[in-house]
Amino acid sequence: MKRSEINALLREAVRFFEAHQFHLPPFAFWTPQEWRQKGPEVDEIRRNRLGWDITDFGSGDFHRVGLLLFTLRNGNVHDPQNKKPYAEKVMIVEEGQVTPWHYHRSKIEDIIVRAEASW
Repeated sequence: MKRSEINALLREAVRFFEAHQFHLPPFAFWTPQEWRQKGPEVDEIRRNRLGWDITDFGSGDFHRVGLLLFTLRNGNVHDPQNKKPYAEKVMIVEEGQVTPWHYHRSKIEDIIVRAEASW
């Protein structure tokens, strides 16, 4: 995907979350420059890969096979300081879009549907 397409999807996602009064944490809006300026105080965010993820699962066709998500919490069973076996993610799936089947051997995820996108 082109960066302009990714940026457009992110803008749409932010509008969607705002419209449904789902508030993202401040780091959702940090620029690359702001990330570079942060120190060890945000190492947990980095280590646990919190934040935006847009994937087409290698399909080359995001709108057919893809997922847009923001990871709010993510445990790391290999980190003795952070052995949380769960993840908390807010996801946007387009109508007709497929997310391939997958599983996690050591992580618990719950799916909660809060709203339907109509874009």
